Amino acid sequence: MKPLLLVDGYNVIGAWNVPREEHLTIEQARERLVHLIADYAGYSGEEVVVVFDGHYTDRPTRSHVMMHGVEVVFTRHAESADNYIEAACDAAPKWRRVRVATSDAVEQTVTLGRGAERISSREFLIEITQTRQTGRVRMREEKVSRGDIFSRLPPHQREIFERMRRGEE
Repeated sequence: MKPLLLVDGYNVIGAWNVPREEHLTIEQARERLVHLIADYAGYSGEEVVVVFDGHYTDRPTRSHVMMHGVEVVFTRHAESADNYIEAACDAAPKWRRVRVATSDAVEQTVTLGRGAERISSREFLIEITQTRQTGRVRMREEKVSRGDIFSRLPPHQREIFERMRRGEE
């Protein structure tokens, strides 16, 4: 079972400069964040759940949506993202690694008390950036080292194939 990462979506958006700098609407910021986290999840190997508050909405039920391979949860009316995250921490088996990304001090303390690791929203955004950069470098290195099949053969085998290509054998 993969490690679990629970993200307080609006809390991370609040710590992120991009929505303010680019004057994004809340919907655009959510979409951009989920896309960024999905990319990160591909490198980290974690199961990621991004939780957005429905606390101030009229939504009577909770909704779960898969976006870019990441589970996105919109909580129901009168349910905060914190409530959902705490319940998810309680529901996870004790042996499963669970991390919570939020800068809410109370939430960090509560989830830590329930056995989860905590990471602040800013630290999480830095981790995403570093992981993406490391992943890009790794992909470039793999591309360079991969080359074509011919270049990976030992010299004596390359010589045999070259003679066959020329019709000498």
